[in-house]
Amino acid sequence: MPDKTILCMSSYEKGQEFLREAKRQGWHVILLTNDALKDADWPRDHIDEVFLMPDLTVRQHVINAVSYLARSNNIQCLVALDEFDIEMAASLREHLRLPGMGETTSRYFRDKLAMRLRADKKGIRVPAFCHVLNYDKLREYMSKVPAPWMLKPRSSASAIGISKLHDSEELWRTLDRLGDEQSNYVLEQFVPGEVFHVDSIVEDKKVLFSAVSKYGAPPMNVAHDGGIFTTRLLPRKTREEKDLKKINREVIKELGLVRGVTHAEFIKGREDGKLYFLEIASRVGGANIAETVEAATGLNLWAEWAKLETATKDHPYELKEPTDLYSGIIISLARQEWPDTSGYTDPEIVWRMNKRHHAGLIVAAKEPERVEELLNSYVARFYQDFHATVPLPDKPTN
Repeated sequence: MPDKTILCMSSYEKGQEFLREAKRQGWHVILLTNDALKDADWPRDHIDEVFLMPDLTVRQHVINAVSYLARSNNIQCLVALDEFDIEMAASLREHLRLPGMGETTSRYFRDKLAMRLRADKKGIRVPAFCHVLNYDKLREYMSKVPAPWMLKPRSSASAIGISKLHDSEELWRTLDRLGDEQSNYVLEQFVPGEVFHVDSIVEDKKVLFSAVSKYGAPPMNVAHDGGIFTTRLLPRKTREEKDLKKINREVIKELGLVRGVTHAEFIKGREDGKLYFLEIASRVGGANIAETVEAATGLNLWAEWAKLETATKDHPYELKEPTDLYSGIIISLARQEWPDTSGYTDPEIVWRMNKRHHAGLIVAAKEPERVEELLNSYVARFYQDFHATVPLPDKPTN
């Protein structure tokens, strides 16, 4: 029996570099995933065993399956590679008595209501919100907080399931449709402004590294209106970057993360210029943010996370010195099955997306202004060359 075994679970195809790095660190790597992902592009030369289940959301079934695996595997570390598996992984750690994030803390990094309540209690600014539960409290909230409001699923990801409501009648009609599901939602003040994300590496409750970036159009607008996604690193040592790093550290401290990576989002209110905490997840950010951060800093967040999780007293985690370039990414749904980006020839292009019906580029440069200039010029070209739209699904899909 191997003496160091890590179990990685994922309901979606992601985290390949985490799996590779865990194996490079000398661990026995087990992947638990869905039957539907049996033939996905997993790095099989870095995975020792793959186990499949029809569904990773049925708690007792997953506990039974992993307990069975533990009969012949000395599982010492368990990691959820995807956000939708964070709570299940926490339940497994509790059941198997493994180190790492338990069920209470996992709520703060998964449940939008729990994270808002905790942040608000600790003095961190959040948009005014109300749990969709008691109707008298909802009426009181709507009388004090002017529309529009955002209705958000408590445990979804990205912009899936989010709707913008403009008056109380629209809310009541929406709640009628939700029926018994409505308590799984939170109602939140709509704060117009610029949206930022901070991607961090955390060890022993300390933020060792963080990359601060600014979205082009807000992700919700891109998802719902069918726009083009862009994000880029902010100029370093500016007041804006320092303020975002500060509030990010406060959020991570107060929500209680001990070790791992985080992807946090904040909005700067257009009317008051203040920063508001929107949400945080204990995972690597999606939309190829890991590759974007790596292009600027040389640090791959998936690999760094794997190094964190597999570190021991004899081989502690060490963060290498990041490089100081700037980077940005542009992604669009494409009309073509395999869009051709060869017409984009700027020397700053360091990565090209290879995904059906998607076009994407990452650029890196010494100056942030050059990155911004390139992304702005590419947006107009992408609309002409590739852009397509499809309705946002109500629920996540593999």
